[in-house]
Amino acid sequence: MRHFYEREELVIRLFFLYLFVSTTCAMPEVSLKHKIALGLIPRIGDVNARKLVSHFGSVEALFHEPYGNLIKIPGIGSVLAKYISDRSYLDTAEKEVEYVSKNNIQTYFYLDNNYPFRLRQCEDSPVIFFFMGDCDLNAVKILSVVGTRNATVRGKELCEKIIGGLAAGHPDLLIVSGLAYGIDIASHKAALSNNLQTVGVLAHGFKTMYPSIHASTAKAIVKQGGLLTDFISGELPERNNFIKRNRIIAGLSDATLVVESGIKGGALITADIAGSYNRDVFAVPGRPEDQWSAGCNNLIKYNKAALTECSDDIEYFLNWKPEKTKPPVQRTLFSDLDDKEKQVYELLMKQGELNIDTICRLIEIPIHKLSSLLLQMEFKGLVNCYPGNVYRIN
Repeated sequence: MRHFYEREELVIRLFFLYLFVSTTCAMPEVSLKHKIALGLIPRIGDVNARKLVSHFGSVEALFHEPYGNLIKIPGIGSVLAKYISDRSYLDTAEKEVEYVSKNNIQTYFYLDNNYPFRLRQCEDSPVIFFFMGDCDLNAVKILSVVGTRNATVRGKELCEKIIGGLAAGHPDLLIVSGLAYGIDIASHKAALSNNLQTVGVLAHGFKTMYPSIHASTAKAIVKQGGLLTDFISGELPERNNFIKRNRIIAGLSDATLVVESGIKGGALITADIAGSYNRDVFAVPGRPEDQWSAGCNNLIKYNKAALTECSDDIEYFLNWKPEKTKPPVQRTLFSDLDDKEKQVYELLMKQGELNIDTICRLIEIPIHKLSSLLLQMEFKGLVNCYPGNVYRIN
């Protein structure tokens, strides 16, 4: 009988071991190589890449699917099927894995838990991107600041003024921009000088720095924030890359601020993208004849952006305004109170509120003296009088 129970126990253990192994094997962790390769397939885009992974159940399954099966999928076609079945992307991705590991670069894949939640809400956010630095991309408050590359002295001063004003009340604020000439670099420098973390979103890989004149600022940003890109290390700064990276600048943030912009430009593209993500957009107005205010004025004119003149406007619209706390008058003046004032104060602190008759009865003081005493305490900011001669601590 004992042997029978031992066999039963062994069968049960083997059964649970089988369940554990089969479950673990059924959901293998996707390799970094396949994650990177997914982003390298041309002409698919981030939206379709997600759909394909969902269709096949995993990233690796997509790369194992033969051309004959791929071409049968609606919307794929022969050209895309050929690109997907081209296994050379896996070789390129493997080299990128080595570069990422060697240079201490973090990767964020859209199915990973650490993927920024703001970007996750955007349908066309990158399936994978690379990050160099030490920064919380899920910071409580994130603001993107963009504008013209031909920034005026006024525009640069406005960056410093607005970011400096926000830094005073929100030391945890993260500033995001594109590390380009003009407003972008002014925003990064303003963040650095005000001890705020800042992230530069690049339109190329990490082996390149464009513009090269901003290399020293980029190094400072890595120490006080980070650099982010969805391009592999060897990618050069092509024209279309700058338009593509704007979706990250807009999607990573709670809101986008346009400081200066002509009637056309990348800043307006970023503002439009932010609006499509249902994110707040702010714009600093200028005079009608100002060339570099035309874009901002149009955003405001057509209700695409809120008129912004200072940091208070951004705090108000985003509900970031910190509640004003009253100075601890009671504690600073408590030592200067006489015995009767201390007695009244301690009584009100314990009871919450009392009318004058009750106070008079409890501390045994004539009503005319108590009235004078309470008036003096009001002048000192210690108590407030409410209807019905009810008193409370201020």
